[in-house]
Amino acid sequence: MSPYAVPLFLISLLSGCAASRTVTFVEGTLEPRNLRFVTVVEQRGDEPGGWRAACLRMPIKSDTGEGIICKMGVDMPIRTEADGLISLSAAQRIAADCGNVAAQIAFTPTTAETPLGILCESFKTSFDLTLKAAVAGSRVKTACHPRAEIATSGR
Repeated sequence: MSPYAVPLFLISLLSGCAASRTVTFVEGTLEPRNLRFVTVVEQRGDEPGGWRAACLRMPIKSDTGEGIICKMGVDMPIRTEADGLISLSAAQRIAADCGNVAAQIAFTPTTAETPLGILCESFKTSFDLTLKAAVAGSRVKTACHPRAEIATSGR
């Protein structure tokens, strides 16, 4: 397996045994190393600025065997007014923590009937909100920055 092909989350939607309800299980967690940020805009001086981007591909699977890859771009400033300089390792840790919180928010209320595409979009929205709350100016997008896409796929 390529070091760039990192399974982040595996979502299994299973029917409950004793009741007619369904349960959503999230297996695994997003690790800081899964966010392979590349510098898109260099940070200069002591003023806020600079920009990093990462590309995430998150597999989502159901117990029926159906599966999708939920792809998103994760962007974070290098220096902000409020936080100062954000090191690469801090950016990775913050984004991973926010992604894990977002997964709990997005996947907990789902059922086996929830379309996988809706799960993906719900995760992106939750991830975007939690990341923006952690670091002003951060964002989660549908598309990956081209430089982050290349770094993630190992080309």
